[in-house]
Amino acid sequence: MPQAVKQAGQVTKPRNAIAAFFSDTIAEMKKVTWLSRREMAYLTGLVLIVAISAGIVLGLIDFGFSELISKLFLGG
Repeated sequence: MPQAVKQAGQVTKPRNAIAAFFSDTIAEMKKVTWLSRREMAYLTGLVLIVAISAGIVLGLIDFGFSELISKLFLGG
């Protein structure tokens, strides 16, 4: 059974752990500085461009190494 929580000499009622979790989560979410819609769209686009670019570069490097290994070791 949970014990009473003492804060600065006060005794409060025990809190349900799940209720406390959601209460604390909501309190923290109110402190967040949220991005504007424009900032969110810009940053999302930037992430997509970087991810696609990195995928293309890594794909080309992989293809190049595959061809190199094929020609050196397999005589193709």
